[in-house]
Amino acid sequence: MIPKKDHSAHAWDEVDEQQLAYRTYSKKEMDALRQNKSRAFFTLSPWAVIGLQLVVTLLSALAWSIVGIPKGLSLYTYSALLGGFIGFFPASLFALRLSAAKRMKNQNPGSLLAAIVSGEFIKIAVTIAMFVWVAFSYPDLQWIPLLVTYFVTLKCYWLAWFWR
Repeated sequence: MIPKKDHSAHAWDEVDEQQLAYRTYSKKEMDALRQNKSRAFFTLSPWAVIGLQLVVTLLSALAWSIVGIPKGLSLYTYSALLGGFIGFFPASLFALRLSAAKRMKNQNPGSLLAAIVSGEFIKIAVTIAMFVWVAFSYPDLQWIPLLVTYFVTLKCYWLAWFWR
């Protein structure tokens, strides 16, 4: 027979009241804390990431113009530019949606969350629509440069985490 254990006295049941207390900082204290620990409060602008995506798109198009046959402005270059455009254009729509939400007079956490969700929906819908549009509009498109450049522009979000 298995003996019964007494589960009533665990370490987590004995919570110190001091651990549950939260301190509210004044604006002056928060400004001083932001100044002293600026790295902890650093936020990267979404427009900086979009700018990086634009630069990566141009560099990828340049690389595909060197590697592609024929060299120079070819279908490889245009395909890479389209892939990068599919990467950064929906992201810029998302950033516009967030900046519009931040300019609203009656901000609350719910409205910011709604802006994030609706912005992400817009971003996904526009990305899918752009892929479908490109597939039907350009039948002789080179998919490898397009998808590689699109993938590389998406990796710019990871770089933003490293910058933080």
